[in-house]
Amino acid sequence: MEYKFDFTSIIDRVGHDAMAVEGLGLSPGFAPDAPKEGFSPIPMWVADMNFATAPSIPEAIIERVRHPLYGYFRTTDEYYQAIIDWHRDRKGVTDLEKKHIGYENGVLGGVVSAANVLASRGDNILVHSPTYIGFTMCLENNGYNLVHSPLVKDEQGVWRMDFEDMERRIAENHIHLAIFCSPHNPCGRVWERWEIEKAMELYRKYDVYVISDEIWSDLIMPGYTHIPTQSVSEDAKMRTVALYAPSKTFNLAGLIGSYHVIYNDWLRDRVDKESSLAHYNDINVLSQHALIGAYSETGRAWLDELLTVLDGNIRYACEQLTTRFPGVKISRPQGTYMLYVDLTDWCAAHGKTLDEVLKAGWDAGVAWQDGRMFHGPCHIRLNLALPFSLVEEAVERMDKYVFNAE
Repeated sequence: MEYKFDFTSIIDRVGHDAMAVEGLGLSPGFAPDAPKEGFSPIPMWVADMNFATAPSIPEAIIERVRHPLYGYFRTTDEYYQAIIDWHRDRKGVTDLEKKHIGYENGVLGGVVSAANVLASRGDNILVHSPTYIGFTMCLENNGYNLVHSPLVKDEQGVWRMDFEDMERRIAENHIHLAIFCSPHNPCGRVWERWEIEKAMELYRKYDVYVISDEIWSDLIMPGYTHIPTQSVSEDAKMRTVALYAPSKTFNLAGLIGSYHVIYNDWLRDRVDKESSLAHYNDINVLSQHALIGAYSETGRAWLDELLTVLDGNIRYACEQLTTRFPGVKISRPQGTYMLYVDLTDWCAAHGKTLDEVLKAGWDAGVAWQDGRMFHGPCHIRLNLALPFSLVEEAVERMDKYVFNAE
């Protein structure tokens, strides 16, 4: 397949503020170790992409930068309309209005603001495990207790919610707030409509409000469809704070800029008030233009090609890891560009610890991520948003220096 956009060039990120490469070895316990001499790093840990973003984004930023005044400004109608059009065309949402949209510096900041409105410090909050480390850090840092309901794999190896376990934990722990991750990070599940409906009906039964993190909702692999949590029922619409951003889709995390969608007037007023209290949750003018550039026709075309590239990377990596390294187990992600790799059987068969496997990869420049931060006892998290040639190189290094090392 011929691509209009460049997904093959290997871009040198050293000296350009990239945590993915410049953070190696600097945060033991969080970041991978730097590779040994003679190995170039292959960044496969923190969830950002190693592709040049859609050209419409730097074009929009540069056009604004050419105007030499950067003073106070108002968020434009064009910004809100870009979001409304995106949700209509890419997610099938037809009732979104400007008043439902609120800026957030980041999704996790939005999670905290909504949690502060919907819970009291010390309250129990339901999450599914494996659990995104960002939820763990931001909610525990703000004094909340996380109650984990484990996802379970069905006969086909697909991660599923355990509704009986969820109900028991909600009832026993007097829970009135849940975090819903859709698509799920780190497992990569794209929930089916019936699954979301059943979860939301359970939350309605126990009067549980929902914070739905849908930051990955544009990165859905072919054959699957993202169902916005708020779309499954009128009750779901009114009890849910949904959080979105162009940052995962277009690799814009360094520019800052997310947004919430809240239909419930009572809830939206209070989240807006909570978000305002620090007087530090204001949009950056360049972030505004970046979003407009991202949600343009060029951005849409770029994303369509990106999804084909990611799907190819995922299929290749899953096939190679499970066939070349018996005992390695992967539930192929339906969304996101992250693999959540289970090494339990492989480590047991080879008498290795997860620490030994991680270190062997890091030494050879395979900068994969410790899955224990996500509540996976013997798991690795692997970023596949990089040129295919690097994915191939990473697999070869895994073979030679990790799984079949002499």
